[in-house]
Amino acid sequence: MSKKMWLVAAAAGIAASVAYAQFPIMERVADKVVQKYQGMTCEQLWQQKGQPKSEEEQRVIGFLKSDPQMRQAFFNKISAPIVNKMFECGMIP
Repeated sequence: MSKKMWLVAAAAGIAASVAYAQFPIMERVADKVVQKYQGMTCEQLWQQKGQPKSEEEQRVIGFLKSDPQMRQAFFNKISAPIVNKMFECGMIP
């Protein structure tokens, strides 16, 4: 691995550990969201798409709206697994 690539990888690892240390509850919520999506079938995802949000989901959304740094860390954690699942299910082109 070149020196530049190693530095980029190290910086990404540090950023991830800082996000975890800074937002441990958000990290657990993000893990729960990823597990939920990975454990659902495509049919279940399609059925859930139009459903209203639970009180817990609304509370989490409120926290994410009020804290841009936490929101960024949350999206960084969940984006790849959820987008991949949605792609597999034909929910995005």
